[in-house]
Amino acid sequence: MKDLHMMAQSARAAAWELAALGLDMRNDALQEMARELDQRREKIFAANAADLADARASQLAAPLLGRLKFGEEKLRQVLDGLRSLTALPDPIGRTTLSRELTEGLKLYRVTCPIGVIGVIFESRPDALVQIASLALKSGNAVLLKGGREALRTNQALCEALRDAAARAGIPADFAQLLESREDVAAMLREDTLIDLIIPRGSNAFVRYIMDNSRIPVLGHADGVCHVYVDRAASLPMAVNVAVDSKAQNVAVCNAMETLLVHRDVAADFLPMLLPAMQARGVRLRGDAATRAVIPCEEATEEDWRTEYLDYVLSIRVVDSLDAAIDHINRYGSHHTDCIVTEDCEAARAFLTRVDSAGVYHNVSTRFADGFVYGFGAEVGIATGKLHARGPMGLEGLTTYKYKLLGNGQLMAEIKRGERQYTHRLLSEDCPL
Repeated sequence: MKDLHMMAQSARAAAWELAALGLDMRNDALQEMARELDQRREKIFAANAADLADARASQLAAPLLGRLKFGEEKLRQVLDGLRSLTALPDPIGRTTLSRELTEGLKLYRVTCPIGVIGVIFESRPDALVQIASLALKSGNAVLLKGGREALRTNQALCEALRDAAARAGIPADFAQLLESREDVAAMLREDTLIDLIIPRGSNAFVRYIMDNSRIPVLGHADGVCHVYVDRAASLPMAVNVAVDSKAQNVAVCNAMETLLVHRDVAADFLPMLLPAMQARGVRLRGDAATRAVIPCEEATEEDWRTEYLDYVLSIRVVDSLDAAIDHINRYGSHHTDCIVTEDCEAARAFLTRVDSAGVYHNVSTRFADGFVYGFGAEVGIATGKLHARGPMGLEGLTTYKYKLLGNGQLMAEIKRGERQYTHRLLSEDCPL
């Protein structure tokens, strides 16, 4: 077990230093990280091969093996992500409000880093690079805990990022790797040094973190995503959207887990869907109305709540748009949900009333992603409402402070009536 108190202290010192560094220096560090990862590719691939061998020996499920693999394609993606981050504007130091309070006294609300963030994420090594790079760009230090299956890969990646940061003049301890459950337990006790915990995982896991720490927790929980095929849907489009949402990559949080079909189109749509899903190896589970139309396994109440992360899809026939919305709000995880319809009023009602971070019309749920949204990458997808929601990129890793600039104004002057509040909105950035 590492000395987490010392790690948290060094992260705090790194965060204070990062917050004062200019954008050019942070961008240079991101470019240096991309070069370093590229140069160390063989070492990283070897570490990943060892992790994969152990995972296969322990019979890790095939979709999870896919998450764990870090080869040429994943490396290209993380390098593209690092470089794209440099093109994004500085999230730090933006003036979001400027107001004159009284003559000569100006108030500015200015974005700033959160500070020290602990992130616990799944066995997906590319997530480590995404999280660390977003933290650096936004001026935060980060303590990283990935899944145990990816330990060797994460060690190789984190070492490369730290060395690159140091060469660019960034404190290496802006990113530090935790390696055990004991490390996580110790991190949760560091409420005076760590500002935020972001756990990615099941609702039960997020709840455990909340119950065992006084540090604020921003939960990134299950991805129980839905596609609803409305009575006014284009059925060929609905088949394509459903197949892509489910089968393009089953082991991700934005994959569809439950398909809802309006009763008026079920008899036509489900026979079209069946061979398309079978061709992708997807096993179907359906309610009684679904099974009356196509052959499939029986779905239970538990299926509506399940994030499979596998080639399994549950299907339910509903009587109305209202029934579909009620099902999603009851059983979903408030992640991403889609309606397929040509009826604009139905689409508007769905997008307004479904209580999820992402609500889509005629498009695959797989588009719920920070890189896709142009955020550069994401720390995760927040399914709550405070303080960030949906794909959490640079903006989600900032908070703000109020800067009040004056020239000797006194509250006593206000109280004596010698000065009056003007509360005049200004259109200017904070000069300091």
